[in-house]
Amino acid sequence: MTARYDFASDNTAPAAPEAMAALMAANAGFAASYGTDATVARAADLIRGVLDADAEVRFVTSGTAANSICLAALARPFEGVLAHRDSHVATDETGAPGFFGHGLAIQGLEGASGRIDPQALDAALARAESAHAQPAAALSLTNATEYGTVYSTEALAALTRPVRERGYGVHLDGARLANAAAAGFDLKSIAGLGVDLLVIGGTKAGMTPAEAIVIFRKDLVPRFDARLKQSGQLPSKSRFYAAPFVGMLESGAFVERAVHANSMARRLAELMPLPLRHPVEANAVFVEMDEATLKRLHASGWFVYRFIDGSVRFMCSWATTIEAIEALIEALKDILP
Repeated sequence: MTARYDFASDNTAPAAPEAMAALMAANAGFAASYGTDATVARAADLIRGVLDADAEVRFVTSGTAANSICLAALARPFEGVLAHRDSHVATDETGAPGFFGHGLAIQGLEGASGRIDPQALDAALARAESAHAQPAAALSLTNATEYGTVYSTEALAALTRPVRERGYGVHLDGARLANAAAAGFDLKSIAGLGVDLLVIGGTKAGMTPAEAIVIFRKDLVPRFDARLKQSGQLPSKSRFYAAPFVGMLESGAFVERAVHANSMARRLAELMPLPLRHPVEANAVFVEMDEATLKRLHASGWFVYRFIDGSVRFMCSWATTIEAIEALIEALKDILP
């Protein structure tokens, strides 16, 4: 039996037609290298337009690299970055932020369904500094969160305000920013929140592997390209990392495809015969499932992951179909006691 990965992750979906068409267009002829070509310039302009912000934009190959490079730019080796305890930078980067940051620490904060509790943040900021512990220097946020919930602009502002008042940096992991936008989050609000560095996820949004780093804080721009080069993230054929953003943004597919993914998640949640663990606000559905049932599901041909909190995660993507949802639900009904 061939395993199906339709709901294992939004990474498992193919690239969207708009991204592939833009890649083919960018492949015509010769072009300047290392980010100096017309495709990179066009993609950067489109991102600035979507964000309504004057910012520098760079394109890299993975979210892990993008997040880690950004955090290393905001915190020195003897400092820490505050983040949700279950955020990707805290749990799923194999220590990459500390590696790129030469020892910086990720300091986990509590909060329901992936959103940082403002009181937990206040308590962390109020801790007395000591030479024996790494003091906080930055805050890392994620929208949509690891649990598929979405911060409102007001909720993010409540978290960034006390951090900015202390002069600390702010990083926003937007691996699923398209899904947050599709859920109503205003992309044009990001610059006004005091975010210094934003990662816009392309891969999970339906592109080939490509992520954009948006640099709002101009004093971080000098030598940023040298930081990228040292990290192996200044690709010579940069046009192939920028092109999918051109295709998805020019066509409107960046958000439109995410609207579909989110709607598929809501439909899956409506049909789901198992209890939901978290609110369904973006493209993820988390359910209560015992280990025996999960093994039976895998044996039936469907692969999904058990997540950090013990729930089982089903991810929808731009390519999710109602037929796949119905087939999955039938498989679940067949294996449930």
